[in-house]
Amino acid sequence: MTTELTSERDAELADAELTETELADAELADAELQAPDARLFDLERALEAIFMVADEPQGLVALATALGRPVAAVRQTIERLVDDYDGVNGTVRRGFELREVAGGWRLYVRGDYDQIVRDFVLTENPTRLSQAALETLSVIAYKQPITRSAIASIRAVNVDSVVRTLLGRGLITEVSTDGETGAIYYGTTDLLLTQLGLNSLDELPKISPLLADGAEGFDDQFH
Repeated sequence: MTTELTSERDAELADAELTETELADAELADAELQAPDARLFDLERALEAIFMVADEPQGLVALATALGRPVAAVRQTIERLVDDYDGVNGTVRRGFELREVAGGWRLYVRGDYDQIVRDFVLTENPTRLSQAALETLSVIAYKQPITRSAIASIRAVNVDSVVRTLLGRGLITEVSTDGETGAIYYGTTDLLLTQLGLNSLDELPKISPLLADGAEGFDDQFH
């Protein structure tokens, strides 16, 4: 009888020790997630570097895969960056923000500074548009709404910098975002109509007479 009681007590003590160990491990893991240690700060810098060059919203899974980190860690780090840029907890509110769009994340100029940025771009770049910019603008004007990848496919060149230039000039704008891929669709603005002296896009000249074979349509050339 004594031996059985001793065995039961030892089993209870073993269970208690195991529970305490598990709790300690859980508390340690939780502390590592909440405390922004050096390793997590490195993740913040890595995410910032990606957002600086990304032209499309970046999903959590894609970011986690690229950086080799858990999705949960990426999500928590992004939340800290959002708070940091927004001036939460005493930090300086930045002129840009990290915004979630169509299931992805991307850096945007904060709305308060849109006009300032537009005036700067127009002041610093008063020259005429390049041939590449004019060609890209023409594709957008006739094919809108259209994604950046579709423009690149039509022109058979990378159009990232040209699209940024046209956005900065206020000649095109982001009109919508694909809910599945996160791709941004672009269209022209009223500023383009003003500079062309048109009342609407319907007044754009027909493209067929400008093609090698006038019998073909604009769409036929691009499919």
